Amino acid sequence: MSATDLELDIAGMTCTSCAMRIERKLNKLPGVEATVNYATEKARVRAEGVDAAELIAVIEATGYQATLPAPPVTHTDAPPADSRAELEVVELRNRLIITAALTLPVALLSMIPALQFTNWQWLALTLTAPVAVWGAWPFHRAAAINARHGAATMDTLISVGVIAAFAWSLYALFFGSAGVAGMTMTMTLFGAPHEGSGDIYLEVAAMVTVFILAGRYAEARAKKSSSAALRALLELGAKDASRLVGGLGGTEQRVPVAQLAVGDLVVVRPGEKIPSDGLVVDGASAIDASMLTGESIPVEVAPESRVVGATLNVGGRLVVEITRVGADTELARMGRHLEEAQTGKAQVQRLADRVSSIFVPIVIGLSILTFIAWLVFDGSLEIAFTAAVATLIIACPCALGLATPTALLVGTGRGSQLGVLIRGPQVLERTRRVDTIVLDKTGTITSGHMSILSVLPAPGIDEGELRRAAAAAEAGSEHPIARAIVQGADAPAAQSFASHAGHGVEALVDGAMVVAGRPSWLIEQWSIRVDAAALAEADALAARGATVVMVARDGAYLGAIAVADTIKASSARAIARLRELGLRPVMLTGDNAGAAAYIAAQVGIDEVHAGVTPAQKLDTIRALQAQGQIVAMVGDGVNDAAALAAADLGLAMGGGTDAAIAASDITIVSGDLLAVVDAIRLARRTLGTIKGNLFWAFAYNVAAIPIAMLGLLNPLVAAAAMAFSSVFVVTNSLRLRSFKSDPARTASQASAPAPAPSAAEPMHA
Repeated sequence: MSATDLELDIAGMTCTSCAMRIERKLNKLPGVEATVNYATEKARVRAEGVDAAELIAVIEATGYQATLPAPPVTHTDAPPADSRAELEVVELRNRLIITAALTLPVALLSMIPALQFTNWQWLALTLTAPVAVWGAWPFHRAAAINARHGAATMDTLISVGVIAAFAWSLYALFFGSAGVAGMTMTMTLFGAPHEGSGDIYLEVAAMVTVFILAGRYAEARAKKSSSAALRALLELGAKDASRLVGGLGGTEQRVPVAQLAVGDLVVVRPGEKIPSDGLVVDGASAIDASMLTGESIPVEVAPESRVVGATLNVGGRLVVEITRVGADTELARMGRHLEEAQTGKAQVQRLADRVSSIFVPIVIGLSILTFIAWLVFDGSLEIAFTAAVATLIIACPCALGLATPTALLVGTGRGSQLGVLIRGPQVLERTRRVDTIVLDKTGTITSGHMSILSVLPAPGIDEGELRRAAAAAEAGSEHPIARAIVQGADAPAAQSFASHAGHGVEALVDGAMVVAGRPSWLIEQWSIRVDAAALAEADALAARGATVVMVARDGAYLGAIAVADTIKASSARAIARLRELGLRPVMLTGDNAGAAAYIAAQVGIDEVHAGVTPAQKLDTIRALQAQGQIVAMVGDGVNDAAALAAADLGLAMGGGTDAAIAASDITIVSGDLLAVVDAIRLARRTLGTIKGNLFWAFAYNVAAIPIAMLGLLNPLVAAAAMAFSSVFVVTNSLRLRSFKSDPARTASQASAPAPAPSAAEPMHA
């Protein structure tokens, strides 16, 4: 029996330990290989002899919900009003706002004796009850699921702490002396062991809930964007198309792309997107395929040329026969690659959960030990129970909810000032381990914009004269190469203009016929004589990846202009700094090997992978990972999206496509490669701060556990421990505001860009 690949949507997970639990349950089934991703909330399963219903039943028996993915949304369908991720964020936000509003007066009343009016404790109970029950419900539910499976996470610790604090407060109010009129709470650091029937811990239950909800809300907002890359990819495609009814000479009919079928003929005019993969049957043009290849120079197409859906027609009118539609298109395949890369990305277990798996059983054990010890040595059931409950209460670290979000808030805020956008805390953890950085060429190391590299006038011809003649002839063309030649040139207006797709242009300028285009076109079609030295120089530039445009006037050769991409001024410095950070740079590009090697040599990169497709970029990343390397990927195009998602750390240049940015972990707004250096340094610094915060979130509480076990814990001591740990976490996080940008980055901003050739075979229109 053949194996079946399935994908399931999972709901109900609260942390990565949930994903690991589901994965273990699925992999216990015979013939099943499963990976579960907490960030995307998906399970990818390869099953042999097991159907989807059985897999769903296993997941639901584990305590979670599972469904088959909904059918793909076509372009004619309206997007869903609210996604599950968006609903989760909204629900958490509302829960946080309500609980915070209820908790604030409880905290003020409990911690400031001057505000404690007669019977204030009953108002505090009224406000705390919905917080402890409804506000903390997600933690109670997760703790119950964990308990069913014999596991303990941070949710368990939170739930136990909140329930203990609230339940003891109810006991003290209704059965103890805390409910009497005139009751007050005062601060005493040390006292004698006592029966705690006069103590309430309502502020502890409320504050713990609010602080942890704040942390969960920040995490949910970061997690919501995990599917944004796929949405960005889908939005790249054309929404409708002009279908020819009745063959080449038939009438045009505007139809949604979803209605196209294999064999249909469609008309694509300049400025329109190719609606689906197909074969050109009529016309010639230039296609901007940067979405697919990442390279900045359009590809010339003619009859029998294959074109890919979502690429842009920048030249003449085309008639395309559709050869692939729907899920078979290259765009759909890129989407699947991206989703597979996201689903397969290794998730790092949150440090808090790892600590909790040890900390929770220890605290519960200490609480039981405290109860038994007081019962044996003192004989008072009331004192024994009071000390045991106090131990559970003080062990719950409310600052844990602030440890990650505050550091992330300050770190990302400082990053945004420096042009660095960090997606979430899991990103920071991966930056520490990265040892290899893979860089796309076009748009990352180079600018991705065409400019004049070299002007080669013929003997006796002035450089300015050559540029004016070329610019006058090219002024009527919309080709990127033409725009580069025309830019900045003071050229006369042409009296006539004609474009020859794939070859060049001709124009009447001041009564003289000027032609500009491929060297072979001028020589073969116009019989222009070019000396051997000029041809050799042009060939040398073309071998480095530049596009050479030769110009002639009235049959006489005027010279040649080489057009190319430019290396960003900061690229060489940035790569040197990346090496200093312990990273090995690798170039990955769809460009030809000669051009790629030339640029790599200019910026100091030794290892180059050239001529790769988007799928091959993904394969290269996975091959490096298989060798044991922790890989960061820097790119800017849709063609980089799957590789960015698959890499252990994805960094997108802000000038790139939405799909690349959505698939990345860090976005470099400025497009400056030196900002990548800042991003890695800042991420590592922020991670260190988070780990320090996590330590101190536990430290104050752990230090107070002996006080609770000795029966000396005053309720306000518990509140003070939380307050001090929270203050420390916040102030420690604020230190990130002093992070400084790399000095080399400031210096690079004053440097002029250095010309360098770009990708592409010589082509012109």
